This record gives sequence, C-alpha cells and structure tokens, in this order.
Amino acid sequence: FWKLTPEEANPPIKVWPDNWRAAILFNDLGRQWRVGSGGAYGLDFNVLYRKMDRMKLSDDEYDELEREVGVLEEAALQTMHKSKK
Repeated sequence: FWKLTPEEANPPIKVWPDNWRAAILFNDLGRQWRVGSGGAYGLDFNVLYRKMDRMKLSDDEYDELEREVGVLEEAALQTMHKSKK
C-alpha cells in the first residue's frame, strides 16, 4: 500500500533508553493511522491520549511523551511519503 520494501517497513533500530517509552507507545499505535486519498496523514491522537491517560503520568511527562510521539509520527510520515515519489 505504501510501496515499502520489507526492510523499509521493519528496519532494525536501536532506541536510546530515554526514548524507549515513546518508541513503545508509537509502536502500539501502529494501526491507528488516519488515511485519506493521498495516504496516511497522521496518527489518531484520540487513541494516543487514551493510552497515555492510563499511564498515570505527571503533566510534564504527559506533554513530553506527546511531543516525542509527534516527532516519531512526523518522521514516519516523511518516510511513507518519500517512498511514493
């Protein structure tokens, strides 16, 4: 669908310990992409917020994790759309 090779879809990655929680959460959201006629355009953050609400985070942790997942979302979108060109 996104014209990715298996290696592009599942590349081996190393995650720094400080980013582990965001990486796991982003991975858990793997089937929560909003998709239109031009392809994926973002994650369904309603699902993200529901998952984060259950994590009992402080306000600062909540905001930081939301930003971190947003960075991962943007990188994933750039990769998906780059492969379409």
